[in-house]
Parts: sequence; C-alpha cells; structure tokens
Amino acid sequence: MATFAYVGCRTTRERNARGEGISVFEVGADGALALVQLVSGLVNPSYLALSRDGTRLYTVHGDQSEASAFAVDRATGRLQLINTQSTEGRNPVHLALSADGRHLVVTNHLGASLAVLPVAEDGALQPLSQLVKVDGPTGPHRVEQTQPKPHFNAFDPAGRFVLVPDKGCDRTWSFSFEHGRLVPCEPPFVAAREGAGPRHMVFHPRQPWAYVVNELDSTVMACGFDAASGALTPFQWLPTLPCDYTGNSRAAAIAVDAGGRHLYASNRGHDSIAVFGIDPATGRLSFLEAMTTGGRTPRAFSFSPDGRLLYALNEDSDSIVTFAVDAAGGRLTPTGQRVSTGSPVCMVFAAP
Repeated sequence: MATFAYVGCRTTRERNARGEGISVFEVGADGALALVQLVSGLVNPSYLALSRDGTRLYTVHGDQSEASAFAVDRATGRLQLINTQSTEGRNPVHLALSADGRHLVVTNHLGASLAVLPVAEDGALQPLSQLVKVDGPTGPHRVEQTQPKPHFNAFDPAGRFVLVPDKGCDRTWSFSFEHGRLVPCEPPFVAAREGAGPRHMVFHPRQPWAYVVNELDSTVMACGFDAASGALTPFQWLPTLPCDYTGNSRAAAIAVDAGGRHLYASNRGHDSIAVFGIDPATGRLSFLEAMTTGGRTPRAFSFSPDGRLLYALNEDSDSIVTFAVDAAGGRLTPTGQRVSTGSPVCMVFAAP
C-alpha cells in the first residue's frame, strides 16, 4: 500500500494566500511528492489530523468557526467530505483526536476557547459537547497580546491530559480529559516569560519531558512533565535563532524525532529549521544548527513516516522543500526535491 501526504493551506485574500484546498500527494520511495487530488472549495483548511487507522481526516477552517471530517480511501489516498460542524468560536487553529478517536478537541484562537466535538462511528463530527473558555492576564505585546490566544492543544502520550500553549497570556494550560470532557488541572498552568508568546509544544516520545516553542521571542522552554498531575516544570530556556542573527523572526512549529534524540523548531523571518540535541539523561537541549528552508516563512514542517526526511512548508513562497535527516547527528541536508503548492501550513502522513 502506498504512503500519502495531506497538505492544508491558507486560501483567503485576507491572508494574502494562494492555496486552493487540501492537496493529496503520493509519496515515492525516494520521498518525492506526486499530486493525486486537490480538494478545492474549502476556506483555509489549515491544520489537519488523521485518525490512528488512517481512514478519517479532520481539518479546522482558519478565520472561520468550523471543522470538517473527510473519509480517506486507504488504497488511493483520495478524500471525500463527510460533514462540517461548528466549533462555536472564532479562528480555530489546531485540533487533536482523543486516544480512542471518539472526540476531537479544537482550539479557537480568537474565541479564546477549547471545543470538544464527539466523533460518530462513521467519522462524522457531532455537535459540540463542551466549550471551555480560556482566560487570564495578557502579556505586554501591544499587538499580539491584547487578549488570551490559545494556539495549540496537545494530548500527552497516555491521552490523559490536554496541554494548551496560550500566546496571549504567556501560559501553557493543563487539562485532564475525563469521559470526553476537559477539566482544569491543579496547578492549571505554567507561566512563560512575559512577552514570550507560547505557540506550540511537543512531548518527548519516551521520557517525562515536554518542549514549548515561544513565537514572540523565538525561544524553546524545556519542561519536566508530571504524568500523574499534568503539570509542567520548566528547567531550561534557549533561543531558536543563531547568536549572530539580529533581524526579526518568529518561531512557529516544534517536533522531536522518533528516536527522541533531536528537537526541531521553525523560524519565520530567519526562515530556517533550528536543530537541537537532546541530552538523554536530563532532557536539556543544545543548539546544533539553523538550516535555511529554501523559501519564505516556514510555518510548519513534518517528518516522513520513517524519519529519514523532513519536509519544510514555506507558506509565503508556496513551496515544500525536502531535507535528509542525519539519524545520528540530527542535522539536515537539502535533497534537491521541491514541490510547488499554494500557502502550505500543515502536512500529515498516512503510512501503510
């Protein structure tokens, strides 16, 4: 069975976007991408999530108030719309499925809320079952921190907790997920530095560590994670940019390789992927390099299912650029492969 990649994008004039919908690519043995379907007519199908069995794909519609479900043909990779459901908030920016696949949690960025939507047996999204408002004191940035702005919702590896970086409040919130409902943890959040702007986060695949990337000051906060309480405890803070870079930049995406040896974060402005080594005993990070992505504004990046390749999504130059990943050292090398696609912002893989 073939491997397929799904790419979400921005589509609207307000976003100065050139995307047309969700692009479906077949992934060759060498990592090359071949377009097999374009699901057009969608408004800002930005972040995507696949069910564990790969038979359903979900997307949020950025700047709108909806999420959509699609059936996936595992043989051809093609998508068929199942339904669209309201998230009852403005600008849904991220989504994640619960461990059992029965609930979809969505972050409403400007609505400052988390929506829980039940998932039916056929994959259809049911009407919202819970809406949790996020509130707190805002940070000092006069433009970006005028209100709470949750930006991401990540289930911990056990599926017991949902952690939510909030760019507006300089906090990462912790919720337990019990019987399909979000319940605030105690303590309910961990604070970042003022003006940091927490955006995304990732858990280490095997150790009790989590890493939060801060958009506004281009840093990573390394934390211990308590799997019993859902609490984060920071133990390191370091920049995603080289020490000799003095221009403007904002961090965006973050990921850890499957082996748990290296961490990666994207820089928009410096237009690079920062690479860090992870100390296997302590979880502390060491900066290795910042590899240029060969385009402008890498909002997101993704690893191939086997981890050998990294795909950088350059939103403002309409390209996906492929890099080989050195398994031992973590460093990136351009492969020469490049695909043109309008305003790409998210990429997920359905492997055999």
